[in-house]
Amino acid sequence: MTAPRPPGRVWVSTGHAHIEVNYADGRVLLHPPSVAVPPDAVPHVRAVTSPSWGTSELDAVLPTAPQAPWHWKAAALPATVATAAVLLCGRRHRRLARLARLTAIGHRLPAADTVQATHAVRAARWAARLLPARWACLEESVTAALALAVAGRGAHWRHGVATDPVRLHAWLASPDGTPVEEPPSTGAYTITHTVRPPRRTP
Repeated sequence: MTAPRPPGRVWVSTGHAHIEVNYADGRVLLHPPSVAVPPDAVPHVRAVTSPSWGTSELDAVLPTAPQAPWHWKAAALPATVATAAVLLCGRRHRRLARLARLTAIGHRLPAADTVQATHAVRAARWAARLLPARWACLEESVTAALALAVAGRGAHWRHGVATDPVRLHAWLASPDGTPVEEPPSTGAYTITHTVRPPRRTP
C-alpha cells in the first residue's frame, strides 16, 4: 500500500466566499463566491450561520500542561529533529506538502489508541518547549505522528480550515475521530486532509 498523498488543492465554500488550500504550493487563497470551483479541486461546504466577528472566549489562566511518560518524551526528541529537518530542507513553498506527507510515515502500522495518541501529543508539546523557534500546531502534530511511528503505531492525523476568521489547524484524533488534547473549538474546523492507519489496534 502506497503512502497517502495530500490532495492537490481543496476548496471550502462558506456561502460567502471560497477558501482554497493548495497543498502543492502552500498557498491559502480567498475567492469570491462568483468564482467557480475548479474541476481538479476537492470541494467542501462549511456554511457560516452567524458571524462571530472573529472573537471567542478563552480562559484567563492557562492550565498546567500535563506530562507524558519519559519513554514517550524520548520518542518525541528524534521525531522533533526529523520534523525540523523536513521543514527546513527544501523549497519554502513546499513545506506544507512535505509535512503532510511525513505524517503518513506510520500509515501501515496498527492504529494508535486514545491513550497512546494522548501521550504522543503531550510529548511533542514538551519537546517543542526546548526549541528556540516558532513551533505551531502543524509541526507539533507531525512530531506527535512521528513519535507514534517510533512506538510502532500509526496516527490519525487531521488538517482543516475554519471560517470567520479564516484559519488553519492540524491535530491528532482518536480512532473514533475525537480530537486528542484539543479544545472544543476544534470542532469548528472542516477537515480537508486526513491520514488514517489501515489496521485496527490489536
